[in-house]
Amino acid sequence: MAGVSRDGLLVLRLGTAQTLAWASTYYLPALLAVPMAQGLGLPVAYVWGAYSAALLLSAALGPFAGRAIDRWGGRPVLMGTSVLCALGLTALSQVQGVVSLVLAWLVIGVVMGSGLYEAAFAALVRLKGREARASITGITLIAGFASTVGWPLSSWMEAGFGWRGACLGWAALHLLLGLPLNASIPGTQAPSEPTRTTAPEPSTDHDSAPTAPPPHPWTAGVLAYVFAATWFVSTAMAAHLPTLLVASGATLAGALAMGALVGPAQVAGRLLEFGLLRRMHPLLAARAATLGHPLGAVCWMLLGPVAGPFFAILHGAGNGILTIAKGTLPLAYFGAAGYGQRQGLIMAPSRVAQAFAPLAFGVCIERWGTGALWISSALGLSAFACLMWLRMGSRR
Repeated sequence: MAGVSRDGLLVLRLGTAQTLAWASTYYLPALLAVPMAQGLGLPVAYVWGAYSAALLLSAALGPFAGRAIDRWGGRPVLMGTSVLCALGLTALSQVQGVVSLVLAWLVIGVVMGSGLYEAAFAALVRLKGREARASITGITLIAGFASTVGWPLSSWMEAGFGWRGACLGWAALHLLLGLPLNASIPGTQAPSEPTRTTAPEPSTDHDSAPTAPPPHPWTAGVLAYVFAATWFVSTAMAAHLPTLLVASGATLAGALAMGALVGPAQVAGRLLEFGLLRRMHPLLAARAATLGHPLGAVCWMLLGPVAGPFFAILHGAGNGILTIAKGTLPLAYFGAAGYGQRQGLIMAPSRVAQAFAPLAFGVCIERWGTGALWISSALGLSAFACLMWLRMGSRR
């Protein structure tokens, strides 16, 4: 029981720190972009452009952060991101123009590339090896409420202290809460030699199972495409789902109510993975998850707004399971050795797709209206086809 208790406390600490990290970076512009632009006298597109630049930088830095975690463990890297995020948010609170705005967001981009889910997953794998799957799921369950907690808190701070005060408030939380939580992560011994990532290494204490056939050389590329395609769809829906629902005939109030189902559905999907699906190979869960958005979209296109809640639930549940798959599939195929750097490389295209998804899908909506769902559905089906090409623990 003591071991279970320690694992639970580790998940609680990391999950809480991740909730703070997501709420103050990824979800920050949704509430502060407009007041920030108004306060600076700039078009709101400038704020979103700086945010997209931060996402692109995070894609480039992900492999380096993962390699650092492979070498030294998650505690020093995540502690550094807490301090750096506090500095970036403080700088954001003091911006006076375009140049300082972009520079502040680039600092936050470094944090997003080295302090969000991929870094937390790598920290867990560095500590627990192949046994990290349940802990990865637990972290996503807690941090799945980042927008639920972050958006109201950002709104409250902005209403009471302005957008600059809100940024300072988040910076203070990183120093007072995030830094101590990340500092409490157990330390790890640095490996005597740099970890190679070109091929799976011999078994370690965590990888004592019989040696499985090596994965196909294209497996990492296939996973990179799957995650990029599904994250593009997820980000596009986060930005445009209410607009799509209204365009299909729903009222604004109805669209907001249906869109609000996505968050709980994501948590429900993660609970399903944690319970019923945890004994299955993560590939099976990922395959089913990629079909959630296309199936919901077909029902929506055929039945109209009445199928909106069904779409939101299927899309959200699938997205919730895929968030876990981003951590568990690379672990299942490549093992714990070199996990952090490999994870950063696999997820880099996802960050790029995420940066361009709102703009690209917005253009599709302008041209085809709700017909843009056929494009997002095609991406989901292509991800499903790629996962069907993969095999569980064997060379394809």
